[in-house]
Amino acid sequence: MGVFKKLFGGGKKVSKETAETRGDHMPDLKIPVDEKFTIYFKKNGGKFIYCEDFAEVSEALKNIISENDWQNHLFYSMDPRLETRFASEKIDFTNNRDESEIFFTTCEHLVAHNGSILVCSNQIKEKKLNELPSNLVVFATTSQLVDSISEALKIIKERYQKDIPNNITTLKHFQQTAENKDDFLSYGSASKNVYLLLLEDF
Repeated sequence: MGVFKKLFGGGKKVSKETAETRGDHMPDLKIPVDEKFTIYFKKNGGKFIYCEDFAEVSEALKNIISENDWQNHLFYSMDPRLETRFASEKIDFTNNRDESEIFFTTCEHLVAHNGSILVCSNQIKEKKLNELPSNLVVFATTSQLVDSISEALKIIKERYQKDIPNNITTLKHFQQTAENKDDFLSYGSASKNVYLLLLEDF
């Protein structure tokens, strides 16, 4: 998977020792939000590419498709705006879940505290996570990074005010473990193969 060697955060690399030797119950790392997200997202089993512009997003998406032999596969999407933005790419979209094993989506926030991706009805309608395809390609921006779930929920409340979306949940079970079975914010979840295309927008 040579295409996933690039870390975001201005090219700064996270110490391999720091990422691999920390215990599950140690205090949160006192490091920048982007590096913390990197550590926990990779620990969860997620795969990502940091992109400085949309041309790099396009190239990264082509690499993902090539590495997985998805050239002739439909991409399941519930977001017309996402389909419009990627209209110039060689992707065929479908809104029929039964026709695809690849879900292409945006998200609300990237949560550094546990390396999760927070989505809501804006992205997944009323579906539970286990009703989505096993392969997910998520398009997000660096401005969506937050430190905690509570911070993400506060921003959502301020942004949508009286029209707060429902079905808010986090995606972090890239590898199923005993400890994540009872996570109420990930109700209906299942282990997913997750690719994150992260666009720099600061």
